[in-house]
Amino acid sequence: MLVPREQASGERRVAATPETVRRLHTHGIQLQIEEGAGLASGYLDADYCDAGADLVASDRLPWDGVDGVLCLHPPAPAALQQLRSGALLVGLLAPYGAHDLVQILCERRTASLALELLPRISRAQSMDVLSSQANIAGYKAVLLAASALDRYVPMLMTAAGTIQPARVLVLGAGVAGLQAVATARRLGGVVYVSDVRPAVKEQVESLGGRFLDPPEIAEKPAEAGGYAKEASEAFLAAQRQQLAEQLALADMVICTAQVPGKAAPRLISEAMLDGMRPGSVVVDLAVAQGGNCFGTVPGETVERNGVLLIGADALPASVPNHASALYARNIAALVEHIKGEEGWNLDPADPILEGCLLTHEGACRRPDVVDPGGQASRQRPSEANSQPVGVNR
Repeated sequence: MLVPREQASGERRVAATPETVRRLHTHGIQLQIEEGAGLASGYLDADYCDAGADLVASDRLPWDGVDGVLCLHPPAPAALQQLRSGALLVGLLAPYGAHDLVQILCERRTASLALELLPRISRAQSMDVLSSQANIAGYKAVLLAASALDRYVPMLMTAAGTIQPARVLVLGAGVAGLQAVATARRLGGVVYVSDVRPAVKEQVESLGGRFLDPPEIAEKPAEAGGYAKEASEAFLAAQRQQLAEQLALADMVICTAQVPGKAAPRLISEAMLDGMRPGSVVVDLAVAQGGNCFGTVPGETVERNGVLLIGADALPASVPNHASALYARNIAALVEHIKGEEGWNLDPADPILEGCLLTHEGACRRPDVVDPGGQASRQRPSEANSQPVGVNR
């Protein structure tokens, strides 16, 4: 299997580490690592060689000769078009609306696993890339906010008097939100949490946070498959009204509310920002999906009437060593699961694979994701099933 160096701007992670090279080697899987692929994450080429990987020069990547590719983001179309029939692509493939990617993979009869679609079930916990990376994002978001804040986070008792602790508001109690709660509490902040799901109250309080009960409205959102479902506009309006008072008191706000495949819910309006005190900080982890907060810009910090709005769209890549270690372990667990005696065991009925198997045997298996209207590029079933897929490593 090939592990190329990531080409996306600002991406410093890598899809395999020397640890997972050794781990997969015990299962008969040989990894080929592009030279310099792990340098930005703190992993040297020599460490990969010592672990048993083969190093490949950047101008000699064997796209047409490998049985699979492990990546963070999809390689360039020119590279994908060289993959042989039956090869496997594993990574964060951004499948929502990915018509061009799916068309190439189907034409090449390349199987693909989109890690964004991995089900959140007990058996797949060790493979859950979104959770491991969201954990890092929640941690780093609080550090960014604390660094930009105009006051201390913990309570301090000094000869000049007592400094009150910072008040932190976390929007969304998923993996990133809960890690933000834990990190802010470790720094000494007083943390309040808003989430549309009353069921997360116990988790929030176990970390020392104070849960804000959702608005009393008949139609309340829940979750499906471990992911939050989209809330109605009526519920979001009631929630924004509830949050306005909390925002006026907050020093740091961490926004983490997202719905897979949908625009992020707009929780903080322009009018609500007007009520925040100058010097406070908002970190928006959902900025790449449209943002929970009005005025945030991906990758930028915007000052608005003294309030700092941080568009944090790539925080895991800012902690590349540990982010890569966790990501690589997640992928290794998934590869071990699908490794068969003579190739990849890509059973569409497998509960782990049924949701994340994006393309298989020349067909798109998730047209509901790629194109909700059902127009995703696919071959006819007769064409898709005309040849078996046999992959060794």
